[in-house]
This record gives sequence, structure tokens and C-alpha cells, in this order.
Amino acid sequence: MGKYFGTDGFRGEANVDLNYEHAVKIGRFLGWYYGKNVGKKCRVVIGKDTRRSSYMFEYALVAGLTASGADAYLMHVTTTPSVSYAARTDEFDCGIMISASHNPYYDNGIKLINSNGEKMDEETILKIEEYLDGKVEVPLATKEEIGCTVDYVAGRNRYVGYLISLAVYSFRGVKVGLDCSNGSAWQIAKNVFDALGAQTYVINAKPDGLNINTNCGSTHIEVLQKYVVDNGLDVGFAYDGDADRCLAVCGDGKIIDGDMILYIYGTYMKERGKLLNNTVVTTVMSNFGLYKAFDELGINYEKTAVGDKYVYENMVANGHRIGGEQSGHIIFSKYATTGDGIMTSLKLMEVMLAKKMTLSQLCEPFKVFPQVLKNVRVKNKADARADEKVSAAVAAVAAKLGEDGRILVRESGTEPVIRVMVEASSKELCESYVDEVIEVIKAQGHTV
Repeated sequence: MGKYFGTDGFRGEANVDLNYEHAVKIGRFLGWYYGKNVGKKCRVVIGKDTRRSSYMFEYALVAGLTASGADAYLMHVTTTPSVSYAARTDEFDCGIMISASHNPYYDNGIKLINSNGEKMDEETILKIEEYLDGKVEVPLATKEEIGCTVDYVAGRNRYVGYLISLAVYSFRGVKVGLDCSNGSAWQIAKNVFDALGAQTYVINAKPDGLNINTNCGSTHIEVLQKYVVDNGLDVGFAYDGDADRCLAVCGDGKIIDGDMILYIYGTYMKERGKLLNNTVVTTVMSNFGLYKAFDELGINYEKTAVGDKYVYENMVANGHRIGGEQSGHIIFSKYATTGDGIMTSLKLMEVMLAKKMTLSQLCEPFKVFPQVLKNVRVKNKADARADEKVSAAVAAVAAKLGEDGRILVRESGTEPVIRVMVEASSKELCESYVDEVIEVIKAQGHTV
């Protein structure tokens, strides 16, 4: 990670951590860099979510891009995966998504996407950061070299058509609830499900610039859970602010998280001989029960660091077809280069209809292990993590758990925090083992 850009773009409170001047400069650099490298007019596609500040950042990016000679194609309010799709299918030099994903409305972010629809490479990101710090000069375009803007809502419409084309069954007669989180999915998800014949019920699809992710969407799945049960729906899907993640709710109210989605679709792929390398890619935060379930089915798995970026890198490097996170970022590499919430919901519908089973029935063999995760604020993350007595305490817990659970201790990527997580046969055991390690961290003087 760089000085400004993390694993998911440049993110922070609008006009506090990330301001309009940053956006202008990012546009200036990208317009010059790709125009210079390709020897032709640079073309950049831009999408945004529904935050009030997204308009400010959109115009600032456009000002920077056109001042450097690039043409900016505006998809307007759309999803992150739709920008990724447009970048790779319409031969853009790069794409930009303005969103802070599941964060509150006052935050925002700038996500950069390469011409293959993937997250921008670190080398280019570091060059942008050098320009942001004033270490590089970028010339202004003049005369006919100045860029222009192009209304590109057609790109969003093509993406909707692409999603519809992925369905292999009609959804007719299925009552589906959609929680659009007052975000990017509000203009897209219902159109897709309606076109496929579903009886579609939508909540949280009235964005006002200030209500994105507020008590709605995948980070507040209990809202959709109640709606599905109260209205007798067959299934529900909840997206986050930029719709690159999805969680689901069964008709009986059971919540289906990313691990369960990986289990349901990974199993379905194996049954049809479609699970290349017989492997599903997970992160270290996936539930221990997922690995137990895969072991019983003879399905292999990879474990990456937390972040869909790392999941995708592993998939590309090894030729795997499905991977994701517990949070609902699921990547189907045959169809997309990033997590796609709406696509994920379509894939779950496919399994339900193909096997004539509910999501609850489909994930019944997957027994979730109780999990306790606690955060400890520390003076220095690296020192606390490397402490010999802390390491010994972690090893002691791991030995007690044996094959019946696991302990994971890791540093937060964004806060001065150590995260201690234990999965075991009971919640009480998890609590006991987590507290055992935390007490050692405190006794060693690492806490604030």
C-alpha cells in the first residue's frame, strides 16, 4: 500500500482526507500518462455512486483529465463492476470509480481500474503518488489537444444486458427482495431481475446523497432479513454502496454470507465438472466450518490475505475460477475481473433453480463454527505481534484447539489495532481463548 492509496483505492472523508484537489491531480496525471504512453488520445471511463460528494469528485477528475488531453466517458451513477466491465470490453485506457463502498456517506474514494478491468498496478499507483507529492511535472494540453467529455450511459445499459445474458433460467414465479443500500445498484438490480421474470420487491432504492449504507444494504443485513420474512419472499439479496458485494437471505430468514456463497456455488461447480483445479480461493478470515465442509467434499482451497485484490491475484496466478470473502465479495473469473454483487445474486438464483432447493437447504451441510473476534488498541502493531510471550500464548491456544478450531491474530491495515479471532466448538470456548491472548498483550504493556 502507498501513502494515499490502499488495497481498495484512495479513500477517506470527503474534503478532509480526500479532497477535490487530489481528484484534479489524479485526473491530470492519468490523462497525461496514458496519452503519452499510447501515443493517441487517452480515453477514460468514469462511474460514481450516490454520495453527494461523488459529483464534486466526478467534475474534478474530468477537469484534470481533459486538461491533460484525455476524453472522459461518464457512466454516471453505476456500479464498480460495471466500470470494470466497460474498461475491459470497450478498450478504454483505464477506468475510475468514485465510491467508498460500504463506508458512510461522508466518506468517498477513488478506485482506479486498468484496461483489463482489474485494479490498477502498484507501479502506476506509485507514480500517481509521486505527482500528488509534487515530485513530477505534467504539461497542460492546448488547442485541439484539450480533451472533452462524452455521455456514456450506454455503457451502463450494455452492462445490464450482459448480466441478463448470464442467466440460464427464467426467474418467473420467484419472489425476490433486493436491498440496494441507497447506492449504485438502485438503477440496475431491479431492471435485471424484472427482465428475467422475477416478482421483484425493492427496498432502500431512494438515494438522496446522504443515506447510502445508512441502516441498509449488506452491512445491515437484518433489515432485508426482516423484510423477506415479513413479506413471505423466497429469497433476498443485499448489496453495498457500489454493489461489488452481496449477501443473501433465505425465505426462512437464514443469512447467507460470503463463505456460504462460496460453499453453495463451489459445490455446484464441482458437481458439473466446472471447478477448475478443484480449488476455491478464500481469505484467512473465512470460517473454519467452510474448510471442514470442503474437506468432506474433497474440494481444495487457497487462503489469501484479507482483500478481494489478493483473492483475484491468486485466482489469476493459478487459474482458479471462483474465490471471495466472507463479506460477500465473490469473484467469478470466467465472467468478471472483480467482485460483482448483482452477478453473485444471479449465480445463486441459478443454483436454486437448477437444484430446485432453497439457499437454506443448499448450505445445510456447511456447519458454521462459532467465532469471536476482538480488537485490541496497541501502541505499536508490529511490536505487539512479534512479542515472544504473545506468540507463545497464541501457540498454546492453537495447541489446545488442535483440529477442532483455529486462532488467527493479525494487524489491522487501517487502525492501530491487533485483531484476535478464535473459532471453536462453542462461543464460550472462543471467548475464553481470545481473552487469554488479549490478557498477555495487556500484561506485556502493548495496549494504549
